[in-house]
Amino acid sequence: MITLDGSQGEGGGAIVRVALALSTFTGQEFKVTEIRAGRPQPGLKAQHLAAINALKKICNAETNEVQLGSRELWYKPGKIKAGKYEFDIGTAGSITLFLQAIILPCLFAPKKMTLTVKGGTSGKWQASVDYLQQVLLPQLRRFVEKIELKILKRGYYPEGGGEIVLEIVPKWGKEEVTENVPKIRLVEQGTLEQIKGIVNLSSELEEQRVGERIRQAAEMGLRPYHVPIDLRIEYVPSKSVGGEVVLWALYSTKEDPERINPVILGGDALLEKGKRSEDVAKEAVSELKEEIESGAAVDHHLADQLISFMALLPGSMIKVRDVSSHTQTNMDVTEKFLPVVCSQEAKTIKVESRTG
Repeated sequence: MITLDGSQGEGGGAIVRVALALSTFTGQEFKVTEIRAGRPQPGLKAQHLAAINALKKICNAETNEVQLGSRELWYKPGKIKAGKYEFDIGTAGSITLFLQAIILPCLFAPKKMTLTVKGGTSGKWQASVDYLQQVLLPQLRRFVEKIELKILKRGYYPEGGGEIVLEIVPKWGKEEVTENVPKIRLVEQGTLEQIKGIVNLSSELEEQRVGERIRQAAEMGLRPYHVPIDLRIEYVPSKSVGGEVVLWALYSTKEDPERINPVILGGDALLEKGKRSEDVAKEAVSELKEEIESGAAVDHHLADQLISFMALLPGSMIKVRDVSSHTQTNMDVTEKFLPVVCSQEAKTIKVESRTG
């Protein structure tokens, strides 16, 4: 059995999420102790518990008895069953963090997977569902016939109530991946072609034209790049007042005309009480600018999410702005489950086969 120390590295929930995904993929059981020991409220949170319960349905996984706040998990996966599934995280528990434990093994299900998930669509210390849709999923298309995420409802903190549908049509079995799927190679930024984005807000904010003010300030901040800018505003009914702006920069490279390895950099910011609309825009623009001007081909949010997928394709390589503690922790956990070595040099991360 693989044993993990939940307090290692940044000591957060990523250890549990990555372990669940890779355990389910490889069929190896694991035990993790001191879960989220590095957090103010240690132990399993709603999205971790929801992911564990979801995997019990998807692959008949076995576990010890766990609940909110549990600091130890034993997990033994079974075989993935294709089909339609519905999961409710409850309140504003993060849909994206939940999916980090689920997506990877579902890429190799025997047939189509349709996952309907309810919870929070954005929040602090998490990527939004728009980021997942626009920045991560384009990298995962190499593995499947189809992967598509639809946002049905927005769910803001604290009530949540968001809902998405994720459809995955697998293409390869897990034994066929290394031979058939193009490696992840994101090392050259290329030419900036356009910047897109979405400002999504609860409908209560429409009267004050909050979205328009955010868009105007963001467009002004991005104008120096002299590329087309397309920022969409979406006001939606929701259980809680909230909103966010998500931006993504799209690049092209001569070496990759078919966009097998699309370079897409993201930046975002949340609406918060007392924060001016213009400051929300400036925060998202500043984050995106930092990534653009670093010369990186992968932003710091995407870097930690890609590690386990890179490990399925030894020889993969990405260039990042910086290697976060999240990324390093994910590299360490990934090496426990797969016969790979993760290394970094001059902000380039490589994943290679342990056998050479």
